[in-house]
Amino acid sequence: MSTLKKQVKIKGKGIHSGLPVSMTVKPSKKNGIFFHRIDIANSELIPATFDNVGDTKMRNTTIGNPNGAHVQTIEHLMAALFMAGIDSAIIEIDGKETPILDGSAAQFYNAFVKAGIEQSKIKKIVVKKEVVAKASELLKELPLSARIKLWFYNLFSGRKSNGFVKLSPAEKGLEITATLIYPEKIIGKQSFSYKFNEDEKSIQDFVQNICRARTFGKYSEWEYLKAHGMGRGADETNVIALNDKGDATLNQLIWPDEFVRHKIIDAIGDMFTSGGFVIGKLESFKGSHALNNLVLKKLFSDKDNYDII
Repeated sequence: MSTLKKQVKIKGKGIHSGLPVSMTVKPSKKNGIFFHRIDIANSELIPATFDNVGDTKMRNTTIGNPNGAHVQTIEHLMAALFMAGIDSAIIEIDGKETPILDGSAAQFYNAFVKAGIEQSKIKKIVVKKEVVAKASELLKELPLSARIKLWFYNLFSGRKSNGFVKLSPAEKGLEITATLIYPEKIIGKQSFSYKFNEDEKSIQDFVQNICRARTFGKYSEWEYLKAHGMGRGADETNVIALNDKGDATLNQLIWPDEFVRHKIIDAIGDMFTSGGFVIGKLESFKGSHALNNLVLKKLFSDKDNYDII
């Protein structure tokens, strides 16, 4: 088990709720990452594991009971914990959503490194057989009315629900290749690859080329999102905002392909809900939090699919 040398306090606001939130990441001798909703009386620890993901509909990963004690938007924090080598922590939080900060994983990661880490070996989950999660499988679970609505949305937006996330064996490390295809001109088709194999070079690659990549959205969608309880804390300090035409952003990009680099952060964070270091190749084609969760469920559905070291 690896944990922090001292606790880390982080304050901010939730990107969806818009409400202020305080969070304390504490060292722990208990194996695993757990959240504790201190604003709810007698609430129990919430394991940050794939089988405890309660919702992905709000374009994020939510753990716990959506109608009870839960925590939203954990993916950036989980990515930072993984890259810092922390697999044991108790995270006390006084709201339902982690702070969005600047929309990336950088501030979380930097805070953990500054606090110091008691390093030890992290559990490894070795992928032995290929597993694939397809968007078409998720569509089948939707009510007919929702499927019809999505069909019309795709028809007029130019998007297709043909995404997938695939895990397959690799000799060493976690190899991620993410591909985005958006009708918006400034995004278009983007691909990015990253490999983490525990050495300093791969850590620095993450820090320099991925960690600061921010989440993104279209400015014209914000009013719709806010009306449906989403995006109320989003602004130019924490989201890359596309203009209405989709051919430019309202704030400056760090890299032209910052959009797909952020998807690498999301994938790392979601894979860490496996409870360990996934050794395998992850191919994400128009991926999502829902697909990341589904591919882990498929991986762990059969013991022949993986080994644990």
